[in-house]
Amino acid sequence: MSTPSAITVTDFGDSPAAVRSRFRAGLRTTTSGMATGFVQANLIAVPARHAYDVLLYITRNPKACPLLDVTEPGSPRTELGDIDLRTDLPGYRIYENGTLRGEASDVSDIWPDDLVCFLIGCSFTFENALIRAGVPVRHIDAGRNVPMYRTNIETRSAGRMSGPMVVSMRAIPAGLVGRAVEVTAQFPTMHGTPVHIGDPTAIGIESIDTPHYGDRPVIEDGDVPVFWACGVTPQAAVEQAAFPFALAHVPGQMLVTDVPEPGGHRTRT
Repeated sequence: MSTPSAITVTDFGDSPAAVRSRFRAGLRTTTSGMATGFVQANLIAVPARHAYDVLLYITRNPKACPLLDVTEPGSPRTELGDIDLRTDLPGYRIYENGTLRGEASDVSDIWPDDLVCFLIGCSFTFENALIRAGVPVRHIDAGRNVPMYRTNIETRSAGRMSGPMVVSMRAIPAGLVGRAVEVTAQFPTMHGTPVHIGDPTAIGIESIDTPHYGDRPVIEDGDVPVFWACGVTPQAAVEQAAFPFALAHVPGQMLVTDVPEPGGHRTRT
């Protein structure tokens, strides 16, 4: 078995700010493995008149939606760093009336003056800790996005917001599953421990080779599929809520923040 290799902060610049500058210049890519040692975040944003429903939904579903920050209406700034939320993610999704209308790398020209942004912890943050603990992260090794799936696990509804939990999957060697659980338990604001281990059909995933988001999984002999709650969950709820307008990150193309990962570890070359 080959040893997995992480993309380090020095591969894209020596700071999250350098990584974000590449995104502002037009780079579109998964952020898994980037800026190791720093927190990554999911984005969901709606006009202020719908923000309470989203906030209540996030509060009622902390496993899938661990809240890191909420912005003032209209502000593209967050306490998570020197960040412009209109330009500093690799890719944005644009929803109108619950329908995905398109994707963009810059949403400055369509940013409403009352937009409220919710930043939610991302499991990409704990992948560096898994690698340090000797647990392979196969999608990083393969240069792919993590696979993500809608499940039959229903979230708690709030106002117009309801829908299934979305999960990310990492194939873990059977003998290392316990270690993966222990490591990710140290990251409760990044989804924490898995929500399911083993048979994907038990949580409504008919084909593990056909994710709803992200890339096809890499699974080797002796691996066990392990599923973590995912911050794409509120995107599924926004679709069902059919708000007139909403923005979100492209799944796997996250906000790289200036906040150090819990424990403050960074991988350098």
